[in-house]
Amino acid sequence: MLKNKKIVYFCQECGYESAKWMGQCPGCKAWNTFAEEAVSTVKASKTGDKKQEKRQEPVILKNISLSEEERQTTNIKELDRVLGGGIVPGSLVLVGGDPGIGKSTLLLQVCRNLSDKGTSVLYISGEESLRQIKLRANRIGTFSDHLELFCETNLEVIRDVIERKKPDTVVIDSIQTMFHEDISSAPGSVSQVRESTNILMQIAKGMGISIFIVGHVTKEGNVAGPRVLEHMVDTVLYFEGDRHASYRILRAVKNRFGSTNEIGVFEMRNTGLEEVKNPSEFMLNGKPAGASGSIVACSMEGTRPILVEIQALVCQSNFGIPRRTAVGTDFNRVNLLMAVLEKKVGIRLASCDAYVNIAGGMKMTEPAIDLGIALAVVSSSRDIVIPDTVLAFGEIGLSGEVRAVSMAGQRVAEARKLGFQTVILPEACRSSIGKTEGIRLVFVSWIQDAIQYIMKE
Repeated sequence: MLKNKKIVYFCQECGYESAKWMGQCPGCKAWNTFAEEAVSTVKASKTGDKKQEKRQEPVILKNISLSEEERQTTNIKELDRVLGGGIVPGSLVLVGGDPGIGKSTLLLQVCRNLSDKGTSVLYISGEESLRQIKLRANRIGTFSDHLELFCETNLEVIRDVIERKKPDTVVIDSIQTMFHEDISSAPGSVSQVRESTNILMQIAKGMGISIFIVGHVTKEGNVAGPRVLEHMVDTVLYFEGDRHASYRILRAVKNRFGSTNEIGVFEMRNTGLEEVKNPSEFMLNGKPAGASGSIVACSMEGTRPILVEIQALVCQSNFGIPRRTAVGTDFNRVNLLMAVLEKKVGIRLASCDAYVNIAGGMKMTEPAIDLGIALAVVSSSRDIVIPDTVLAFGEIGLSGEVRAVSMAGQRVAEARKLGFQTVILPEACRSSIGKTEGIRLVFVSWIQDAIQYIMKE
């Protein structure tokens, strides 16, 4: 048996292969991630019936006819938006997220909606028993007879069941529990995950079945297993959010059939995940009235504007080195904006502790929230109360200039829809706004202009 095996070492983070053990991975620079695995050296047999082999020939591009088959909608608009309009037949979708975030719940709701429309769905679980899945299904609602459950981890058995049942959609929960008998390593290892995904990809493309794969994530938030796993699938979705909070964000990291800029917002309830159709109103719920250091800014997630509350707290430091903390945004960006305020505006912040927070637990890194962060810091430092009806957005440069941002018209329209009366925005966006009614627009070219406006208010 040992003659047909060789020992190799795989990085458990990125899948880098080495003939010897190393302390640091040359690929991802992670430490102590190499694991020993036995790999078969026997080549696959090429013998077989030549008559049954389907030989393919190159095809001219203009002779390829596109199928008129439409995408399969899940009746969950937030998910359909992230997928690019629905499920593409024959696609392989990877869904990752922290434990307990709601991946299995979301896919079970997808299975319910698809089965209600007459689509045959096969839910394969390698982590839970049939009774456990039934308990979760009772919380979600009633299911039709088009949904079938199957508990198995052997890929050969799963392949036989799929070829026999021929379902339209398959859910694999999760890929780390699946194993192939020809691979001697344990389930969840790099070799098993790579081989299992390869088999599922062949099934999806060969039979035209849409397959959803649930993947575990590492402590850094990436999908556990080799990086090649994300290259093999068609779509990679990440479920984000604090599992102790009620909201969830579904974000597309890779999508061959749509945009990767769209997000879907959900709220976890006793009956499962509910869509949040107006995330801006949801994020601004509970905003304090008449408090300094608080302002509403607008960030774009794909084509969707989202209004978030930016909070800042500036106080005198009791230590030699002031403390700076940023939650929900880039820490280095906050330090940069505070340096601009001190250099260009003359606000002394070198001896002050500063804490910046995006309320609601959202994570925003778009430069358009720069103006909101700067005004929140000034509001807390000078103890100025910014009216609740004021919204600000714009990018700030190192010279203190307020630079233009994209989709300014959509941001203003979202602010007007939610009842804001004043919007502070870059002067460079004046030509792209057009005519607006029912809302006041304050165009600024420098950060000093925006600060003077809020001090007058």
